[in-house]
Amino acid sequence: MNRQRRRSGRPTLNHKRVYRVMREAGWLLARHTGPPIDTRAHDGTIAVAQSNRRWCSDGFEVGCDNAERVRVAFALDCCDREAMSWAASTAGIDGDLVRDLMVEAIEARFGDALPSNPIEWLSDNGSRYVAHETKSFAKGLNLTPLTTAIHSPQSNGMAESFVKTFKRDYVARMHRRDAFTAMRQLPAAFEHYNTVHPHSALKMLSPRMFRQQQPQLGNNPCPEM
Repeated sequence: MNRQRRRSGRPTLNHKRVYRVMREAGWLLARHTGPPIDTRAHDGTIAVAQSNRRWCSDGFEVGCDNAERVRVAFALDCCDREAMSWAASTAGIDGDLVRDLMVEAIEARFGDALPSNPIEWLSDNGSRYVAHETKSFAKGLNLTPLTTAIHSPQSNGMAESFVKTFKRDYVARMHRRDAFTAMRQLPAAFEHYNTVHPHSALKMLSPRMFRQQQPQLGNNPCPEM
């Protein structure tokens, strides 16, 4: 709605007021999907003040009507929330696929160059992430591998939040007759998330819209988690 008002030259409305009206009218999406949220404490801060300071990675499964499963891995910026790279497979997510994610994320942000400053790469303790080859490969790209505390999924809460959002707003609405059908819809889903999907922590902007406005938002543009 605010995007339409900007295009027509009209002042925007306070997004908190819009949210309140939608809540009272029962127009909001369900907050969470899947089992109840783990309430174990996590005192760390995942979000960072600027883009390209910390990236996080994780994966999820898409179940199909014929019992096939699509396994998806992604890399997310912990400031602007853009899903910079992703990959899908009907097999498991292995180290080769994770290393491909790293390269594609670097290319998405820096083209053929490497980042001038190290970027933290946050993940869980899965073998695909903690393998010596993966860690060495990451360091060669100027990425600093970090892993969450064991048995503490909230330590990678931004990735967990992305998975819930993606499953609720995209996967739940996909045609999932089989793995091929589901995988065909993933490119459009990720593109929509990055370019259109509003994010409350980004003042209701999509990740790429937020990135475009970063130069006007000062030296510390990104919100806290």
